[in-house]
Amino acid sequence: MNYREAITTITELLEDQLVICANGLISRETFTIRDRAENFYMIGSMGMASSIGLGIALSKPSRKTIVLEGDGNLLMNLGSLPMTGSLQPGNLLHIVLDNEVYASTGNQPTISNVIELEEIAKSAKYAYVKRVTTNEDLKREVIHTLKSEGPSFLLVKISDNAEQIGIGRVTHSPEQIKERFMSAISGKR
Repeated sequence: MNYREAITTITELLEDQLVICANGLISRETFTIRDRAENFYMIGSMGMASSIGLGIALSKPSRKTIVLEGDGNLLMNLGSLPMTGSLQPGNLLHIVLDNEVYASTGNQPTISNVIELEEIAKSAKYAYVKRVTTNEDLKREVIHTLKSEGPSFLLVKISDNAEQIGIGRVTHSPEQIKERFMSAISGKR
């Protein structure tokens, strides 16, 4: 399973959930596969998707909030895991696409091949933690966690040979992304 397959599986299951898409390939793939007003595409700020998602989840407890980031992004801000665990937002689903590299910056290796990020999430007191390796397992776990009380953490192992050719850029300006997302949060469209 690669970025495109994982993101396609996830986005096909979405309805009105709010999604914070980490900068780089994850935002670009999500935008290309299924652009929605409920998607907040990060431009820069590597590592901050989980903190932004936590803030959204806490401020909008009636809306399921999904953080979609890579292992490199998570490793830039590991402090967000214990903060999430301590605050226990029941509406948060944290999905980490783990290819063991910083794919957006040239495929430099991360340390997730020796450090099990899902074990850190367990230690941080996430209510539900699962590691998935197949597309079928990913679909089943996303369906389960969308219906369940969280915070939930899914570590999704993907290949590091993502096809980056043909992945478009997010064409919305940062202002447009913000305005669309704010309207989606408030229920105005």
